[in-house]
Amino acid sequence: MIDTFTILTHVINPSFVSGIAFGLCIAMARGYTNRNPEVKAAESIVRCDAAASGEYKFVVVVRNDLKMGKGKAAAQCSHAAVNAYQVSLKKQPLVLKKWCKTGQPKVVLKCDEFEELERLANDALQFGLIVSPICDAGRTQVSPGTTTVLGIGPGPVELIDQVTGHLRLY
Repeated sequence: MIDTFTILTHVINPSFVSGIAFGLCIAMARGYTNRNPEVKAAESIVRCDAAASGEYKFVVVVRNDLKMGKGKAAAQCSHAAVNAYQVSLKKQPLVLKKWCKTGQPKVVLKCDEFEELERLANDALQFGLIVSPICDAGRTQVSPGTTTVLGIGPGPVELIDQVTGHLRLY
């Protein structure tokens, strides 16, 4: 009777099997170490109160000092929205569900500089809100690694307004 090992070593090329195993190991390693930095930063966030109110929204703050074109700014805001949705799905599914049920309100605001964006992110984290800072790849209008926008939420309106209520519309 022929055992499984004999079949694998004589019927299937051992270097082929080794290559598949090595490839799977590399893929698994990349899956754990090559994660999106925005998602990594958001993983330590404490949940905000899902029962805080009936109104929810998502805010994106655009850095006005970068003078990005409208299309570039729109693309960066889209990146923030997608990232916020992905993180919320994992970390705050009840808040996400309530936001979706209330029409997914979105507001785009502006700030004057990177330091203000940092302060906003820190304030939002204090309230347990999801933050989605977006760093650009630098292929078009800004230098690589430039933080262009910050998504905050989705979350309860009263919490988000405490962080961003002083900002002007973009």
